[in-house]
Amino acid sequence: MKRLLFVLLTVILLASCQKVTVEQTELTPPIIKTSLKVGTLYGSQVYVKTGQGDAGFDYEMATRFANFLKLELEMLPYSNIGELYKALENGEIDLIAAGLADTKNRREQFRLGPPLYRVNQVLVYKQGTSIPRDISQLKDHITVTTDSSFVETLSQLQKLYPELLWEQEKDKDSEELMGMIARGELTYTIADSTTFDINRRFMPELRAGPVLREKQAIVWLIPPKNSDQLMSNLLSFWHKEKRKGTLAHLNEKYFAHVKRFDYVDTRAFLRAIDNKLPKYKDKFIHYADGIDWRKLAATAYQESHWNPNARSPTGVRGLMMLTLPTAKQVGIDNRLDPEQSIKGGAKYLNDILKRLPESIPDNQRMWFALASYNIGYGHVEDARKLAQSMGLNPSAWRDLKEVLPLLHKRKYYKQTRYGYARGNEAVHYVDSIRRYYDTLVWVDNQNKLMEDEEARQEETQMVERSSEESEALTGAQPQ
Repeated sequence: MKRLLFVLLTVILLASCQKVTVEQTELTPPIIKTSLKVGTLYGSQVYVKTGQGDAGFDYEMATRFANFLKLELEMLPYSNIGELYKALENGEIDLIAAGLADTKNRREQFRLGPPLYRVNQVLVYKQGTSIPRDISQLKDHITVTTDSSFVETLSQLQKLYPELLWEQEKDKDSEELMGMIARGELTYTIADSTTFDINRRFMPELRAGPVLREKQAIVWLIPPKNSDQLMSNLLSFWHKEKRKGTLAHLNEKYFAHVKRFDYVDTRAFLRAIDNKLPKYKDKFIHYADGIDWRKLAATAYQESHWNPNARSPTGVRGLMMLTLPTAKQVGIDNRLDPEQSIKGGAKYLNDILKRLPESIPDNQRMWFALASYNIGYGHVEDARKLAQSMGLNPSAWRDLKEVLPLLHKRKYYKQTRYGYARGNEAVHYVDSIRRYYDTLVWVDNQNKLMEDEEARQEETQMVERSSEESEALTGAQPQ
């Protein structure tokens, strides 16, 4: 009997404990997630801050993913890859979006998202260095970023070439190492092909050697544990964006136009930024009227190389190479006057932008407008209609640039209202302006970094002078 009473009392106590636990749990406020914390690294194709806002392939995808989850995006840049790994392991961030490649070591440490795009790993050296046919013929060691996928590649290659040597830089990324190559401070490094293509526009002395690894997927990293829901959401998001064409659009936006490279033209443009642009920069800024002045300046360079007296055999003249009818249309009476030319070119571009259909996204409207500036609005509309008839998106630049070259083929232009056009030249024209624009943005950012560093040094010197003066005054006082 006593034993039965003991059992009953035990059951009652356990039930009451469970009830208290439930009640306490119900009283504990649930943790509501309001933001997606994304760890990243600064880089031209990953994440950059510009005067026109944040940009980068990974940044744009992260923004879309946060919207997909209905969360605010917190983009958190770290100094190096090792710090990113620690932040993810410590739960400080939800995922890593930093242009990192799919490697065996990373698969063992993290869960990897689906591929965003693919790259080749290339050996990078400076023009004038003897061209190595393969990795066994290097005359100096290679320098790469610590924890990068390049370390794993070199470790594999060392099994074939035991004499292969390399050094690791913890606090320098691929872009910084390529800068050291361009300055002659290093002999060799390794870079992803996309990073190389982007940076040789600013450092035309860079050269690409042997491809060390082909078609490596760039992915996001997420925690290996307690991340099933995040992975499920990421896969759903990826499939949705791939079907929408977002991945193709971003690939075209960040990488397609940089594949063309002209060493002489790039060097000439960098010299012109120093020698010619200062004469006209204020006017580009003044008359831009909503257009990023650097896009206006890039257009002028493509048109005339910033030569106010430029003239073509077809009769276009001046800095912005306006036709006589266009000059009259925008109220310009002297096409050879630089200020009038810039004012007229800016007005004409803005007029085209206003005419474009609203279906064209804001971030692509300028490329449509520039194509119209080059070959005429009517031909661009022909290409849009042709794209639609072919099942392509007439409001996506990546599709239109595939269709425009067809306008010089009779099979296609006979279907159009305005007929024959050199559409392939329009594509090249727009791609060139985009490269010039990117270079102007890069130069602006470099100048800002230098100004910030000079201001910091000046502030430090002022503090030191103030301290010295204070010490001198204190020492001069009678004891």
